[in-house]
Amino acid sequence: MMLMYNSPVRGRALLVLSFVVLPCIFAQGQHRAKAQLSYKLISIRVKGVNHLREDQVVVASGLKLGEVAEEADFKQALEKLGDTGLFTNLSYAYRYSTEGCNLDLQVSENDKLLPILFDNFVWFSDQELTNLLRARVPLFDGRLPEAGNLADQISEALNALLTERKISAKIDYLRAGPVNGPIDSYIFQIKFHPIVIRNVSFPGAGPAEIPVLEAAAKPLSGQAYERNKIRPQEKFNFLPVYRERGFLQAEFDEAQSAVVSDGPRTVVDVSLPVHPGIQYKLKGMAWTGNTVFPADKLQPLLHLKPGELANAVQLDQDLDAVAKLYGTKGYLGARVAPVPTLDDTQATVAYGLNVVEGDQYRMGDLLIDGIDQPAIKRILNEWQIKKGDPYDNTYFTRFFQFLYRDTTLSRSYNIAHKETLNPQDKTVTLALHFVPK
Repeated sequence: MMLMYNSPVRGRALLVLSFVVLPCIFAQGQHRAKAQLSYKLISIRVKGVNHLREDQVVVASGLKLGEVAEEADFKQALEKLGDTGLFTNLSYAYRYSTEGCNLDLQVSENDKLLPILFDNFVWFSDQELTNLLRARVPLFDGRLPEAGNLADQISEALNALLTERKISAKIDYLRAGPVNGPIDSYIFQIKFHPIVIRNVSFPGAGPAEIPVLEAAAKPLSGQAYERNKIRPQEKFNFLPVYRERGFLQAEFDEAQSAVVSDGPRTVVDVSLPVHPGIQYKLKGMAWTGNTVFPADKLQPLLHLKPGELANAVQLDQDLDAVAKLYGTKGYLGARVAPVPTLDDTQATVAYGLNVVEGDQYRMGDLLIDGIDQPAIKRILNEWQIKKGDPYDNTYFTRFFQFLYRDTTLSRSYNIAHKETLNPQDKTVTLALHFVPK
């Protein structure tokens, strides 16, 4: 006999529940009467586990040795396991005898598991939380499937933990990922309990960087503590402090918190341990892939000089200027990828500047609205980039700042502009919308 039901795993993977009944029958005298079969579980074996342990699966199934169990209990156990999302296939076979029942569980594990972030659990370390959860949720190993109810089990366990510690808060979680991208992690958060930052420190930072880092972190004081919001701060405010000083491999550990005062509102000090690494100086730079502009035209846009600290922030800004120069010739998708070659023994870096020029775009239609026809005609007459000319994405700004003045207009306007790239014919449609001030 075979039973099937749909798993909550994404893609609705089919779980196959199968069982084999092998009763043991004994002859008793002349009448060959059947011996009484026992329904007491005397063994449970789990086959197919890779990351999980056999005892974890048995505990999570709800079945216990020594207890009486029937086929309905085995079905319920497999549904319980399947609902977690941790398995793609499950089956069972059992054998009854006079001694008891031997049960075999066959499993196939779901290997698409996601990491989790404990966002603002300031009363616990990550490791402490993980250990406590493993003791309460048998199948938890620090990661979760994209679908299934295991995340709900973790949330329930965390709520129970807060209740035991007399912390007035609730747990919520979300499946996180890039915009329009796949889910790549879970974030568990404390809700309905304010947790506020007092100070931010940077263990591992040098004396030259500490004042700059503390100044960059000052706006965080008095703000809600959430690791998930501190990560962008690391990328955009703290890491540049090191990159502009030549620490090209600097990295921060996860934010750590220490409770300063507790109550209806919890106040914490936050530490962001930093590992600066080696401070590099520039050895040299070499251009590749550039055909529209020669290297001697591009090089003056770069401020870095050999022998100076490798200011990666300045280099990024300079390469943006190079991309803008390409935009004046219609190469709107041009980009420059800096490829560093690090020499740790000499503490130097040599950059290969790989230019990807892309396609050249030309002027398409110029669309204007919001003003009267005579004013539109005057703009069209004075607009110097003609249809079919290489497009210049800086011309709009220069035109209205320096080249064009219309004193006949009865009022002042703001001008909104929109560039629409047409990949098929490599043209740009430019729309100008005049809005009265």
